[in-house]
Amino acid sequence: MSERYADVLVKPPYLYLGGLIAGCVMEFLVPLGPGLAGGAARPVWIGLGLAAIGFAIAWKAIRLFADAGTSIPVDEPTDALVTRGLYSLSRNPIYIGLTVFYAGLSIALTTGWALLFLPLVLAVMQKGVIEREEAYLAQEFGAQYQEYKDKVPRWL
Repeated sequence: MSERYADVLVKPPYLYLGGLIAGCVMEFLVPLGPGLAGGAARPVWIGLGLAAIGFAIAWKAIRLFADAGTSIPVDEPTDALVTRGLYSLSRNPIYIGLTVFYAGLSIALTTGWALLFLPLVLAVMQKGVIEREEAYLAQEFGAQYQEYKDKVPRWL
């Protein structure tokens, strides 16, 4: 890896947004339930609650990056290894937050297709983003990153 940033396949927010949009389009074309945004009030509120929790997790994790003075975008260099707060529980709390946010919006919008696409989104995240980020961080931080990786799980 010659770049001083993670050479990821796709920026994570675009991947999650793409899965959600594809799910909404499919739900419009071939509904799996009551149709896009056609659900009862309870699932909508549950979905919005999950989306709010996911947003809060991602926001808190992003703030930890900002507090450490390092960049958040995957196509910029990482100047510090963030290991405190949510990063002491998971190596990827932003992605956990995005996943919960995505699932919540899928439920709120009553798009079963988006939920069906979530495993694909997560597979692309794993292979095309996370594994590439981990290789970059191992190169950038060496033993410090390996020690962190040994102690903290990738997801939860």
